[in-house]
Amino acid sequence: MTDYNTILLERLGTDDRLARVTLNRPEKMNALTGELFSELSDCLHDLEADQDCRVIILRGAGRCFSAGYDLTPGRERRGERSYRTVDGKRRALMMNMRTSMQQITDVQMYLWNMAKITIAQLHGYALAGGCELAMMADLVVAADDTQIGHPGLRGLGTARNGNIWPLVMSMRKAKEYYYTGDNMTGAEAAEIEMINYAWPKEDLEANTIAFAERVANGSADHLAVLKLTMNRFYENMGIYSSVRSATEQDAMAQMTEWTYTFGEAVREKGLGEAFRERDAPYRGNEGFRGKAD
Repeated sequence: MTDYNTILLERLGTDDRLARVTLNRPEKMNALTGELFSELSDCLHDLEADQDCRVIILRGAGRCFSAGYDLTPGRERRGERSYRTVDGKRRALMMNMRTSMQQITDVQMYLWNMAKITIAQLHGYALAGGCELAMMADLVVAADDTQIGHPGLRGLGTARNGNIWPLVMSMRKAKEYYYTGDNMTGAEAAEIEMINYAWPKEDLEANTIAFAERVANGSADHLAVLKLTMNRFYENMGIYSSVRSATEQDAMAQMTEWTYTFGEAVREKGLGEAFRERDAPYRGNEGFRGKAD
C-alpha cells in the first residue's frame, strides 16, 4: 500500500470491496493544497484499475471534511507560475492562472469521470474547494449539522461546482446560494436533494459504510457501465463543459473589484480579520429564512 503525506487509504467492507480515502490534514482542517490534489489523483488512478474495488468513500480526518483551499499566507493555490513581475509589481497572468486552475479542476472532475462509484462523506465543514470536491462525487452523505457551501463566492472568485448545483437543486435555490455565498446544513441539503442523506453525526460512519455496501453488490465493471450511462445524460446537458467554463470564470473573477479589495485586506490586516470584515454584512439578517438572527 502506498504511503501518502496528505491522505490515508484503507480497504474495508465485504471482501475489501470498499476503499476509503481520508483527507489527512486535520491540523489545517483538511485545507486543499497542490500536494493533496496530486496524491489524491494518484490514489484514485490506482483504485480505478483495481477490479476488486467497487465503491470509494471520500471523507476528512478530524473536525471536518474540508474547509476549502489552503489560503495560508505564502501558499498560493494557483502557483507562482500564475504571476509575473511587471515594472517592479507582481501581476496576475490571466491564461497562466486559468491553466493552473484547470489542473485542479481536472482532479475534481476525475471523481466524475472515473469508472468507480464514489461517495463523499461530509462532516463539520464542506466549504469552498471542499464543497467543489464533494459535488463531483456520485453520491453525497453528511452529518445533519454539517455546514455546506461556498463562502469563497464572497470576493474570492467563482465556484466550479456552481455549474452542478442547477442539476441537484432548483434554479432559485442555486442562484440564492451562489449570489450570497451562504452555507446550508446537511439536513437542509438533504431536504432540497443537493445530497442523498443526512444522518446524526454519531451514525454517519456506520450508515455510510452500509450505503456503500448496498451499492457495491454489483460487480465493479457493471457499476462502471451504470455510472457511464447516468453521466452521459448529464454531460449532454453540458455539465462537463460548464464546469470547465466556470473554472475560466474563476480565473477572471480574481480580477474583480471585490477580489482586489479582499486581497488588500488580507495583506494589510491578516486573513482572519479580512474574513471577519467580509462576512460581517451577512450576519444577523437571516430572519427571512425563518432562522434566528
